[in-house]
Amino acid sequence: MNDQAELVKDLVTEHGIKRENLLPILQAVVEKDRFLSESAILKIAEETKIPAADVYGTASFYSFLDIVPRGKYVIRVCKTITCAMKGKNQILLALEDFLKVKLGETTPDKLFTILETNCLGWCHKAPAMLVNDDVYTELTPNMVVDILSSYKAEADKE
Repeated sequence: MNDQAELVKDLVTEHGIKRENLLPILQAVVEKDRFLSESAILKIAEETKIPAADVYGTASFYSFLDIVPRGKYVIRVCKTITCAMKGKNQILLALEDFLKVKLGETTPDKLFTILETNCLGWCHKAPAMLVNDDVYTELTPNMVVDILSSYKAEADKE
C-alpha cells in the first residue's frame, strides 16, 4: 500500500465512514499532500463507501480544497467589494509582478500559487490575503514584496 492510501485508511479509521466525516478527511489529505489527486479521491470514496462523484463534488465545491497541484505557498487574495475598494487590484498586480505569474498560476519552481478567494473575514482591515494559513491585512504593494521575500528566504534555507 502506498503512503497516500495508508494516509486515507488511517484518516477513515480516525474519523469514521459517515458522510459528515468526509470534510475532515479531505482537509487532512490536502494538509499533507497540498491537493486532492484523483487517486486520493477514489481511495477516499472506496474507504468511506461514498460515491466518487460525491467525494469529487465536495472536494471541488470548497475553494480551500485544491484538486490540482499548487505551490508550497498558496496565496489567496480576498476578492470582496471591500478589498477591491481598498486596493486589492494593486495587491494582485504586485504579486504577479514579483512572482512573474498570473492569477491562478503557479511559479515554475512550484513555490507560489496566486488565487482569489471569497471573504476572509478581515474586511475591517482590507485588503487582505492568506499565505497558506497566515493572514496579512492592510496590505500595500510594498508590503506584499516584503512578505513574499521572507517566504522565498525561508524556502531557500530548507
